Amino acid sequence: MDAVERANVERQKRWVKDQKVGEGTYAVVYRGREASTGRKVAIKKIKVGQFKDGLDMSAVREVKYLRELKHQNVIELLDVFSSKTNLNLVLEFLDSDLEMIIKDRSLVFLPADIKSWMAMTFRGLEFCHRNFVLHRDLKPNNLLIASDGQLKIADFGLARDFADPGYKMTCQVITRWYRPPELLFGCRYYGTAVDIWSVGCIFAELMLRTPYLAGESDMDQLKTIFRALGTPTEQDWPGHTKLPDYITVGQFPKTPLRDLFTAASPDALNLLSKCLIYEPRRRISAKDALHHQYFFAQPHPSYPSKLPKCATQLATAQPLEEVDANVDMESTVAGGKGGPIKARPKRKLNSPYDDSKSRSIARRLDFTQPIPGS
Repeated sequence: MDAVERANVERQKRWVKDQKVGEGTYAVVYRGREASTGRKVAIKKIKVGQFKDGLDMSAVREVKYLRELKHQNVIELLDVFSSKTNLNLVLEFLDSDLEMIIKDRSLVFLPADIKSWMAMTFRGLEFCHRNFVLHRDLKPNNLLIASDGQLKIADFGLARDFADPGYKMTCQVITRWYRPPELLFGCRYYGTAVDIWSVGCIFAELMLRTPYLAGESDMDQLKTIFRALGTPTEQDWPGHTKLPDYITVGQFPKTPLRDLFTAASPDALNLLSKCLIYEPRRRISAKDALHHQYFFAQPHPSYPSKLPKCATQLATAQPLEEVDANVDMESTVAGGKGGPIKARPKRKLNSPYDDSKSRSIARRLDFTQPIPGS
């Protein structure tokens, strides 16, 4: 056994798989723990043998980008090891996700709560974009929530770098309800603006407590967007009629956001409108969003530990050092502040996997779908 094999065996011994919590065509996800400390983890076992050319590209991407991205608002990849013909990704265990919280009608959201979730989302996304990584699948169930309330961007299976602005990319990315119109029209050259549109849809969903732009097909998605925001003109979006898959889908008037988001503040509506601009180059960046007046106006963002939690989170919550979500935005852009998340005490806890009515957190790791393009 050479040194590499010995190191792999040592890493494998460090982690214990306790319970299978989900299985798809391409991977199995286990709830596990660190053998020495009992710390809970999620272990994602990729079935390497399922792929003609060896490894699934989504697994390669997830490992590549999570090894590079270390931030309190990005899920942490703790370890990687192989066993037989399988690749195992060890990820930090998270109790819930934003979709579960949005759908829990027993929870009441305050404007300060929405502001906190948005600040953490933009903080994590700004870090990704600053490091030239597009996520390309932002949606509420890929925004995981730790027991201390910290939001973390997860599932980098569709992520890719964008250092070369002239490189052609697939438009078959981002879940339809959160996909920007330029991708629906077949755009193959794009940048960070595609993620910003997704965040705008999430922002709207937090305020409405239901998906904002929920189309049933790609064509219906475009109609849904245009009904909500008006059919774009050449003045609104120069050149969009020249995109590869452009098609006319009807003329719809622009409806003021205030008509639907009746309780939103002027600052919230202004930020939302800047995320949902048709012209990608005019959309606000994650960095500029963090400096938007919305985050400085009253009410200040809720402390993450005070944010609404699902019943499953309340069962697992432990006393943690308070982290102030009302951070100075200069330090937010530099990576945020607040102490590291502390390891939970060693004891058996309830989890979302014990609730048959809850969607398994394992599904947030997107282990059932192949990569639809590069």
